[in-house]
Amino acid sequence: MLPEPYYHDEQAGITIYHGRAEDILPTLETADLVLTDPPYGHGDKWAGGTWASNEIYEDAFEWDAQPITPELLDMVIHAGRDAIVWGGNYYSMPPSRCWLSWVKKSLMATLADFELAWTSFDKPAKLYAEHRNPDGKRAHPTQKPVGLMRWCIDFAGSPQSVLDPFMGSGTTLRAAKDIGIPAIGIEKSERYCEIAVRRLQQAVLPLAMG
Repeated sequence: MLPEPYYHDEQAGITIYHGRAEDILPTLETADLVLTDPPYGHGDKWAGGTWASNEIYEDAFEWDAQPITPELLDMVIHAGRDAIVWGGNYYSMPPSRCWLSWVKKSLMATLADFELAWTSFDKPAKLYAEHRNPDGKRAHPTQKPVGLMRWCIDFAGSPQSVLDPFMGSGTTLRAAKDIGIPAIGIEKSERYCEIAVRRLQQAVLPLAMG
């Protein structure tokens, strides 16, 4: 039985569920594409620069304390026909012939210069070059650029539905809405659900790729 949505935009086909991914995923139909960025288990590493004093990092020590379990990771991967999992290099993933990389144009000594995504595709590996915060001030400590998520969706071959089981501040859903693709997000933090709703209620952003 489907839980009550936290937010639903019938016209755009965008739905948010507030809760744990392991509880909500079994109630959903298989999506065309799972596009997500789960916790990496870096909670004890959020230090080393003045950036860590930013208030958006306060709860990262808790939600990023541990990586997700292998059982949940398997559930996430199989929740879609295809999958793109950012931070896949921090997990024991199935062999993949295609990895994606986000190369960060603005380098910082205490943060990663690039990030990797595991995919289920049999395609050449690709990279996306973009600054860390092209969308302005972040609402989430590991917030990805909207353009990056739009690029991922395009790379997946125009899927008809997108699912993000670790929605955070809603970047994947924002990208899907900009393109015009139905999407579902799951997030256990109500604060981030609220932030995601505000971002989704903004006007549709331009589709220029960077």
